[in-house]
Amino acid sequence: MGFIIFFWPLLIPYPAVDPVLVNIGPLPIRWYALSYIAGLILGWAYARFLVGRDRFWNGVPRPSVSSIDDLIVYIAVGIIFGGRIGYVLFYNLNFYAENLAEIPMVWKGGMSFHGGLAGAALAAWLFARRQKVSVFTVADISAASAPIGIGLARIANFIKPELWGRPTDVPWAMIFPGAGPLPRHPSQLYESGLEGFALFGLLYAAVRLGALRYPGAVAGLFAIGYGSARIFCEFFRQPDPQLGFLFGGATMGMLLSLPLIAAGLLCLLHAWRKTKDQAAT
Repeated sequence: MGFIIFFWPLLIPYPAVDPVLVNIGPLPIRWYALSYIAGLILGWAYARFLVGRDRFWNGVPRPSVSSIDDLIVYIAVGIIFGGRIGYVLFYNLNFYAENLAEIPMVWKGGMSFHGGLAGAALAAWLFARRQKVSVFTVADISAASAPIGIGLARIANFIKPELWGRPTDVPWAMIFPGAGPLPRHPSQLYESGLEGFALFGLLYAAVRLGALRYPGAVAGLFAIGYGSARIFCEFFRQPDPQLGFLFGGATMGMLLSLPLIAAGLLCLLHAWRKTKDQAAT
């Protein structure tokens, strides 16, 4: 504690940004909501860009550019329902079991990334069946675009502020409103950088190298990359107060990321097998 107090003047002040960008009459426009909207719009535009470039696909069947408009609706609905159900089941089941009427009240907060991802995966499967294309191809398109929204959402977590980090003595620590007097890791920014923008760069490089020609490759890289980055960032993030640390110091975010990494490995195995089949013909 003495070390923290000694470096207290070197702490980076928390930039207290008003969570409400502007009020339109009685309707507040919040940065939090705007981050999700911007993530969906930018992800939609990027997905259309990927689908419209023949050189990325080498003849692999894919959805049409215009059908991406429908895909974004599928994904948005899947994220909202899956994210809420995942939060209820994995993060606060006891509370919602006694307060069933609050389950649909998403505006009060409470979304799970892993639940949202499961909802998005189901939405991608339904979309792929409708378009009569490989679900792995749809998963690749969605996965390549997803880090944009993830990066923006983590910045929104920082602005709110919520999901702050553990107490620390690093010089860039911040004292978050509502988190007590101790300086903490700005773990939301760590997650934004790693799970969002760094992962986006990795997947874009993979796309440029031809990964979309092997259905499942980009989705696999996303799942492994996100799961690994999330586990790493969980070492700096304060666990949800209603759960705390689980066995051995693990957190729920760590545990939920393990099957995601396993699913990513299976996607890469599928892509590798397709590569072998193509080479044999």
